[in-house]
Amino acid sequence: MKKSIERFCNREREFVYKFKVGSQCLELKVPLKFPVQENASHLHGRLMLLHSLPCFIEKDLKEALSQFIEEESLRDYDRDAEASLEAVKSGEVDLHQLASSWAKAYAETTLEHARPEEPSWDEDFADVYHDLIHSPASETLLNLEHNYFVSISELIGERDVELKKLRERQGIEMEKVMQELGKSLTDQDVNSLAAQHFESQQDLENKWSNELKQSTAIQKQEYQEWVIKLHQDLKNPNNSSLSEEIKVQPSQFRESVEANGRIYEEQRKLEESFTIHLGAQLKTMHNLRLLRADMLDFCKHKRNHRSGVKLHRLQTALSLYSTSLCGLVLLVDNRINSYSGIKRDFATVCQECTDFHFPRIEEQLEVVQQVVLYARTQRRSKLKESHDSGNRNGGIDDKAKNADRNYLNILPGEFYITRHSNLSEIHVAFHLCVDDNVKSGNITARDPAIMGLRNILKVCCTHDITTISIPLLLVHDMSEEMTIPWCLRRAELVFKCVKGFMMEMASWDGGISRTVQFLVPQSISEEMFYQLSNMLPQIFRVSSTLTLTSKH
Repeated sequence: MKKSIERFCNREREFVYKFKVGSQCLELKVPLKFPVQENASHLHGRLMLLHSLPCFIEKDLKEALSQFIEEESLRDYDRDAEASLEAVKSGEVDLHQLASSWAKAYAETTLEHARPEEPSWDEDFADVYHDLIHSPASETLLNLEHNYFVSISELIGERDVELKKLRERQGIEMEKVMQELGKSLTDQDVNSLAAQHFESQQDLENKWSNELKQSTAIQKQEYQEWVIKLHQDLKNPNNSSLSEEIKVQPSQFRESVEANGRIYEEQRKLEESFTIHLGAQLKTMHNLRLLRADMLDFCKHKRNHRSGVKLHRLQTALSLYSTSLCGLVLLVDNRINSYSGIKRDFATVCQECTDFHFPRIEEQLEVVQQVVLYARTQRRSKLKESHDSGNRNGGIDDKAKNADRNYLNILPGEFYITRHSNLSEIHVAFHLCVDDNVKSGNITARDPAIMGLRNILKVCCTHDITTISIPLLLVHDMSEEMTIPWCLRRAELVFKCVKGFMMEMASWDGGISRTVQFLVPQSISEEMFYQLSNMLPQIFRVSSTLTLTSKH
């Protein structure tokens, strides 16, 4: 049967088309190989252009060409089918083997015959947690999570105290050595002591890192096992110990002690809220908020177990496995790690509370690094292929060299995502890569940082993130060059771009109401804040209030 198929493949047939131009009768002959891989419309366009054919035969030529390809293809299919039937009748093909292969192919491509996927532990735990957090046991879950948080915070406090004592002791030792420098000690002695101090700090940090990692792993296992057990007990209405198990006992709450200055003090926040309508015909309502706050305030847990804090935490837990997720945009450099700047501060906040649903922040970053490495490798190989095929220009060479040199770094405008269940008010963090260009005053709507925001909003539409917090000025901290005119120009640019992106959302998600929070640094003045607040309703269409009065 394979021989018969090969016999009908790659057969060349001649397409003949006759037409008149004035009194002349012309004939077009084109050899075609069957089966024809090219689209008939594309082939027709190439023939018109290649042979400079008159436009009045365009429609007729297209119909004749399509009919010729269809008829010849059907003839080939018929010949192929006849040859296959003859092969079965003559015994050349085993009938049982053919039936088995047909049955296997049908079963593999038909959904109703596919094997059901085995549910994973993560999926089972997610379903169980979602049921419990929407039950009377929700407060017990939050209390347990808070106790775990306090335990880890105390452990981190002990680590910080020990590291501080070590640095103070090493500082005293270094001062004594520096006083003897040039007398009884040399530069080599100073360098040797500095190396010893560095090694001692690394050993102590590694010791505490391993202890924290072990503690969070134990907490996660205990918590998941307890949640599963509680869910099973809830299914048994005759369980007498159930009411005691989920009873709230305030006296057992573990309140944190104020030690080592690790209490996060809430600074006075400035906030303005707006309701807007966007869209040409079908308008969609959105909520906008302008806040003067630190980005990490939406991530930090408060140690005191106040009711307001519990309500924030409850709302985040209720929406963890829902279609109303909360996201945050962090501006980071091009290195995928948590060693410096806001990346380190964010990782520190993540480490203060065990994540019972998702991998630790370090593990997620390792996965991102592997994905970036794979993507860069693929991109580098394509650049080399295009370079070898003859596209030898300087731009490609520079890109190839840059990809080879920074294969683990991301480019401005690119971002990676981390998932969290242990933060105060957010579930998803978008780590947007920006460079020093964002500090200049001449960026445009095509800047990589602005286009990165567009792509982030698109991800929000496709992945049920209905609340997103964005740094309005595309910086987390103010500097000297960021004057009042600079802030006004930057805010106007971001407002207008985000408005355009939000209007695009209607085509992305069908018009779902969302909340966008614009954050400005805490060091900004109140006067500047209210100038930005006055600018927002001038750019967005703010809903006006309607006052109804009765006639007497």
